[in-house]
Amino acid sequence: MKECYDVIIVGGGPAGLTAGLYCQRAAMKTVLVEKGLPGGQIAISKEVENYPGIQGITGFQLAENMVRQAESFGLRMVQQEVTSIETGAGTHAVGLASGEVLHCIALILALGGTVRKLAIPGETEYLGSGVSYCATCDGLFFKDKTVAVVGGGDTAVEEALYLAKLASKVYLVHRKDGLRAGKLLQGRLQAEPKIELVPNTVLTEIKGAIAVESVACQNVESGMKSELRVDGVFIFIGYAPNNKLIPPGVRMNAQGFVIAGDNCETSVPGIFVAGDLRQKFANQIVVAAADGCIAALGAAHYVEEKKAGIAPPPCAHDMA
Repeated sequence: MKECYDVIIVGGGPAGLTAGLYCQRAAMKTVLVEKGLPGGQIAISKEVENYPGIQGITGFQLAENMVRQAESFGLRMVQQEVTSIETGAGTHAVGLASGEVLHCIALILALGGTVRKLAIPGETEYLGSGVSYCATCDGLFFKDKTVAVVGGGDTAVEEALYLAKLASKVYLVHRKDGLRAGKLLQGRLQAEPKIELVPNTVLTEIKGAIAVESVACQNVESGMKSELRVDGVFIFIGYAPNNKLIPPGVRMNAQGFVIAGDNCETSVPGIFVAGDLRQKFANQIVVAAADGCIAALGAAHYVEEKKAGIAPPPCAHDMA
């Protein structure tokens, strides 16, 4: 008989680590599998100022605190890449790059997502020193400063409007002549005097000494080059969920985010989703942590009913 865990968590960001903490507190036999260092994207955040009750902390420190707290309750962590996930009526199987296969009654997917990048010089170098992919997270650092927002969709315009409440000047740089954002948002944009639209333009380089000082631009129609003096660059050209491992039967929306019920259970019984991979209104650290808590409680309830021989109730999607 192969060893079977009560819960396997795939992904070690805030959602996965919180899920691990709550699974251990529920006395579930649990293992968390993460291919990289635990912490996810917050581990590379320079500062985190919007996590309730915690002030003056870097993303790396917050991630370390989450890891230590989960480990203090006995959470086992395995640093391995997951290569496959197979669902079953009784248990689910998680294949690792080492060739080992882990089995579990309940599975929590906390694989997160990846921001789409411009892939230009300076973007990686100034991450956390002027380059950001989250206005809600980092906007306050640019109070009364000049920033550039890159993108033309709803998210880019929403974030530009948000930044206009803080910054003295916002350039909205878009590679096309017209924005993709909804008409209502475009109306608000036109009514905001702090925002200047820079159409038909792409960034070719982000420049600075210690932090961002300017961006090099090029007009896609004329080829003319220019430079904007800015203190920060906010990039909103898309966000892709890490859904390559999602097994068949798990419902996703048109953008590839996993659909789940109030208890974070997916359309496949015993499989739960937490964090940025889940379809929801906002992606924030505190929301990911909340997902992890809910998914863990849901998974623990599922495991207990399975062990007691009680058929778990149908998923919310099955009842729809």
